[in-house]
Amino acid sequence: MSESRLQRCDWVSNDQVCIDYHDKEWGRPQHDDQKLFEFIILEGFQAGLSWKTILKKRENFRKSFDEFNYQKIALYDDEKRAELKEDVGIIRNRLKIASATINAKAFIEIQKEFGSFDKYIWGFVGFKTINNRGYNSYKDAPTTTDISDRISKDLKQRGFKFVGSTIIYAFMQAIGMVNDHSDDCFCKV
Repeated sequence: MSESRLQRCDWVSNDQVCIDYHDKEWGRPQHDDQKLFEFIILEGFQAGLSWKTILKKRENFRKSFDEFNYQKIALYDDEKRAELKEDVGIIRNRLKIASATINAKAFIEIQKEFGSFDKYIWGFVGFKTINNRGYNSYKDAPTTTDISDRISKDLKQRGFKFVGSTIIYAFMQAIGMVNDHSDDCFCKV
């Protein structure tokens, strides 16, 4: 079957950036700390916007945020944040930009405590993907769960910003902690 005729989740538009993201990333287990940081930052920037908007600006985010190098981002000062506020290639929200620095610092602290952010975050699901079934549409999937509530609460206590339960559930979907591909999607395991 050709790539264009594959059955995908119903949230995927005909836009190639969405197709590539769905087919190659979404719901696939991710364990690289830098990638995990990228996703938690992008999910925070997505709050109130469409994921497609973020995907379209993703390369700009990577350039503007030093390839999501959390060590560098933790050192961003007021001048750098002001520069980012003027960057038309990203979402220019002052609070979201400031949260990237705050979250980078908190991310590093978690790495120090657990050895890696990967060990910390995947520990919430026993280091195994939760494969949900019975979804015919993205509308069938939850937007929060008890686990996303717990993660959100813990991250907030550790100083993270823009990590509400809905954002965290989307993060869990993105990094493959949960597999919410619809049952008829070719990506469903």
